[in-house]
Amino acid sequence: MKKVIFTSEAPAPIGPYSQAILVDNTLYVSGQIAIDPKTNELLTAEIGLETHRVMDSIKAILSAAEMNFDHVLKCTVFVKDMNQFSAINAVYSTYFKKENPPARELVEVAELPKGVHVEISCIAHK
Repeated sequence: MKKVIFTSEAPAPIGPYSQAILVDNTLYVSGQIAIDPKTNELLTAEIGLETHRVMDSIKAILSAAEMNFDHVLKCTVFVKDMNQFSAINAVYSTYFKKENPPARELVEVAELPKGVHVEISCIAHK
């Protein structure tokens, strides 16, 4: 049985999807972009701050499902410009323990929703 996970601490969905779906003990978090959940404004002026906003949204969704970054098994990172990889990675890596980060792929794409520079989704298990 699937359960919809929603928190006001992350941006509300902007389309026909849920922030996350919990099935048994596995959480599937939809791709998050840098929308401030309080103002609904995009935060894309600087890639480090944009990445922090995305990761903070994921943190809030994990928390709503009674999980944290230790439960994350895999992340998918979409970037608009591979040249921003180092800056994104510098922020991303601060959210995980160095000794056991999740599996991940990072893919450069032509476009992302609302013209953002990074989108991240994940799968977590408790």
